[in-house]
Amino acid sequence: MTVLTGVKAPFELTQYAIAIKQQGIDFVIRHYSHQSGKSLSLAEARALTDAGLQIGVLWEGPDLQSGYYSRAQGCADGAAAYLIAQSVIAQPSGSVIYFAVPDAAAADGAASRYFEGVNQAFGAAAPGERQYLVGVFGSGASCAALLAQGLAKVSWLADDGEAAYGGYSLRQQGRAVLPVDDGQTIRVGVVRNSAERPAGLFRVL
Repeated sequence: MTVLTGVKAPFELTQYAIAIKQQGIDFVIRHYSHQSGKSLSLAEARALTDAGLQIGVLWEGPDLQSGYYSRAQGCADGAAAYLIAQSVIAQPSGSVIYFAVPDAAAADGAASRYFEGVNQAFGAAAPGERQYLVGVFGSGASCAALLAQGLAKVSWLADDGEAAYGGYSLRQQGRAVLPVDDGQTIRVGVVRNSAERPAGLFRVL
């Protein structure tokens, strides 16, 4: 596989899609969220696809403290993310929804319980409904642990400074400022995929 360059943004990119593609960007990471302005919409997904960009999605909880991460919360977040993917975006089967987890949650076992809940929610899908893979966004230790436990199928390494963990499908690589239309700029995170493992990106119809 080819190494691709992507950007991660917590805001809508519809109006910037063509300009982003013209900067040599191959894919965009957006959010699924209860916050409408932060969450990917179908219109945005179509605009990104039409511009020639692949899409990845991340569910990131509002509270990065370990107290947020329980099995019940994972089940609730997993169900909410699945509903957006299935009913709003029509995200293709076999692609990935990533879930963010902080180191504090991984250290006390909360991350495992949270991802057990996410998997429970995904497993409740009816046989004829779309099936998605669970991905983890976090430190190398968190990624390795959740993959080893079978609670995540793919991983996104959050810290580019970690050289020890090589099992990632995506790797965060700092931030960048991209010029867009009318002299404006946008500040985004930079992400690259692994040439060895699929990252679960997708396009919509």
